[in-house]
Amino acid sequence: MELPKLVIVAYRREIIVNTRLGPPGGAIDYVNLGTMQMCEVFVKLGPEVFRELLRHVSMGKLKTYQIYDRFKVRARMSKLNSETLRKAEPKLWARIESGEEDFATDLSQVFLLSHLDMIVDVLNLLNIPHQDGFFDKDLKAEEHLTEGWQDRVFSEFSGKYPREVLLFYINHLNWELSKAESIYCPAA
Repeated sequence: MELPKLVIVAYRREIIVNTRLGPPGGAIDYVNLGTMQMCEVFVKLGPEVFRELLRHVSMGKLKTYQIYDRFKVRARMSKLNSETLRKAEPKLWARIESGEEDFATDLSQVFLLSHLDMIVDVLNLLNIPHQDGFFDKDLKAEEHLTEGWQDRVFSEFSGKYPREVLLFYINHLNWELSKAESIYCPAA
């Protein structure tokens, strides 16, 4: 199967939501990330959120998109499945904390590819042209990412998809298409 020549995952840096930000019961919180790297973002998310994101990795999607073996090698695992991934969580977290940026970037790709159904739904809601969840990296986003789009996406899909994964993608899309350096985080 030939893979599309379109991009869903950035290779420079990613934006992830810190679900613990903001005042208790507060409204939406935007935080400037500046030149934050993926490892720093994962660390700010904390080990609990990291563990939850790992629980939602789809081995089938990794195999379909031919990154299963690459990720297994990158994760330094002789066998990769949901159980071994959960058991490896402390080791993987230690690598994130130590600043292995390439590993953190690969891991963010794993999270996104594991949720292509959500990505397709979000892109369809925003009327962003795509091919099965993959879009042209040079897409002009201004006409699609109108005021309040993050709230619309979050409201529409927060009951359908895991919160951590949905917020991760909202922020990834915002960064990828509009080069934003802030994150979206609605009150818990």
